[in-house]
This record gives sequence, structure tokens and C-alpha cells, in this order.
Amino acid sequence: MTSTEHAAPAGAQPSQAHRLSLIIPMYNEELNVAPMAARVHEALRGYAHPWELILVNDGSADATEREMHKAQQHYGGHVRVVTLQRNFGQTAAMQAGIDAARGDVIAMLDGDLQNDPIDIPRMVNRLLEEDLDLVAGWRRNRQDGLWLRKIPSRIANRLIRRITQVHLHDYGCSLKVFRADVLKTVRLYGEMHRFIPAWLAVSTSPSRIKEEVVHHHARKFGESKYGISRTFRVILDLLSVYFFMRYKSRPGHFFGKIGFIFGALGGVILSYLLFLKIFFGESIGTRPLLMAGVLFVVVAVQFFTTGVLSELIARTYFESSNTRSYVVRNAGAVAGATEADWMRVT
Repeated sequence: MTSTEHAAPAGAQPSQAHRLSLIIPMYNEELNVAPMAARVHEALRGYAHPWELILVNDGSADATEREMHKAQQHYGGHVRVVTLQRNFGQTAAMQAGIDAARGDVIAMLDGDLQNDPIDIPRMVNRLLEEDLDLVAGWRRNRQDGLWLRKIPSRIANRLIRRITQVHLHDYGCSLKVFRADVLKTVRLYGEMHRFIPAWLAVSTSPSRIKEEVVHHHARKFGESKYGISRTFRVILDLLSVYFFMRYKSRPGHFFGKIGFIFGALGGVILSYLLFLKIFFGESIGTRPLLMAGVLFVVVAVQFFTTGVLSELIARTYFESSNTRSYVVRNAGAVAGATEADWMRVT
């Protein structure tokens, strides 16, 4: 995947017909609701295609919900408010917005005014003109603190790129534009919103995922609600991403590899001890190495057994839920075949 500053101006209008859904999750952002709604309408003034703004209140304890409804009353029914029962986190708020979205194209951004909606038309234009599935924002000139935000983010981005092999500069940028039919094949849990490009790479080619340099502003009101405290959760979710990207439909291979390693170690150790016992007559019953060898073999059997059970669970999942291990891009055309679409000898 490549990065670029697109040649089109920030307000470039997409020419292909589509409907656009903008999703903005917010948590305790009462001072940012009105400015963000105004900024969105300013950026999309004269937008040539239908669009909607979905404001997701992630269980805020302040007046965020009230300000959202004020914006809805002020601008009209295209501003929709989704209120979660409690604070479920940024990922869950994004998923709630995705579930509510009706557009063919979905754009997501943070509600703290650091992402700039002026970039959205340009990103949508690129998505449609280049026939992509995702255009991710790249905050090349990021306006955040160096030690608490920039450096941890750079380390995380490098680690994610290495593990997922999806080469983006800025996984943490919430400003992204998607094709809705591809995005909705993914369900988000935990802190998975950071890994959306990696999850999409399971269903689409990485060549259809690009990034775009976007504006980034310093926060004016309030403080970040989703900070460095989530680091350990992100690391655990990254392990889940690695597993599901490579072994979702064949978990037995994952556990089998680990079992093979332990089995090989145990086999070598026990073979060595057997050699000493037979040819040199040494006593091996009290050696710690014997216990280690037996332990490795037992662990290997456990991993092999886990792999078999995982294979059974995976097969049950795919067969009972009608979930396929593949995604067809032109499903409509394939399903639209008729009796006339057969080659017949005349």
C-alpha cells in the first residue's frame, strides 16, 4: 500500500453516485458537539450526493446527548443520534454507528475536532475513482504530545505493520473512508477499531487499501478519553488479529505448530536420555531433564488436542452460521445469472 498527498483539492467532489454516512462517536464531548456539527456542514456544503451524519453518544455523563439533539433539531433529520446505554468504549461506539449507517460509503472520524471533515470529500473521491475499499487518514503533521501520544503511537504502528503486514503509517487515525459492503463484513470488539485495515485485509486485497495525508489540529476543548491506558488491551487485541488473519479457518495449524515444537523438544530430550540409559547404563530416573522431556511431550499432546477441537469448532461455526471462508466481490452479478446464461450447442 502506498501513501500520497492526493493532487485533488481538499473540497474535491466525487462524481460517482453514492450515499455517504458520516459516523462520529463521542464520549463526554459536550463542548465539541456544536462546533463539530457546524464544521461537518461547512465541509459538505454543496455536496452533490445524499449524506447523513450519525452522532454516537458513548454513554456520556455530561450534556453531550443534549447537545447532539440540539444539533439534530438545528440541522434536520439527516443528523441522527445513537445513544448507548452506558460507556462501552470507542470500538463499540463505532460499531453502533456502522450498524445504523445507510450509505454506500461510510466515513468515520473522532469528535474532538482534531480530525478535519474538509478531507472527507477528497478521500471519498479517491475511494470511488480508484475503486478502493478503504482510504485511511495519515496524520503526518500530528498535533499531539510527543511522549504520551506520538512516540507510543509510532511504536504501536510499527509493531502492527510488522505483525499484520498491512503497511500503513498511522493506524491510530480515526478518519477513514470505507465501502460499506466491505466494512460491514467485519464486527468490531475490544479495541479492534485500530486494526480495521488489518481486519479488512482478511476480506479484501491489501492493494485495495490506501492512505491519504490529512489535516490534524490540536484539541481545543476537553481532554482525550481514549488514551495510553488502553496499551495492554491493544497488545492483546493485536494477538487476536494475528490469529484470526492467518488461522481463522484452520486453527489446527496454529496449535499444531506449537505442539510440533514442544513434541520435537521432548522427543530429542527423551531420545538423548534413552541413549544414555542403553549404551552407558546411566541412571536417568532422578534427572530433571527427564521431567522436562515428559512435560514437553504432554504439552505437545495438549496442543495437538486443542488444535483438533478448534478445527471442529471452526467447521461447526462456518457450517451452522452460513458464514463463508471467502467474500465474493461481484456477488450481485453472480446471483443475477439466468437460464439464458448458458453455453448451448446449436
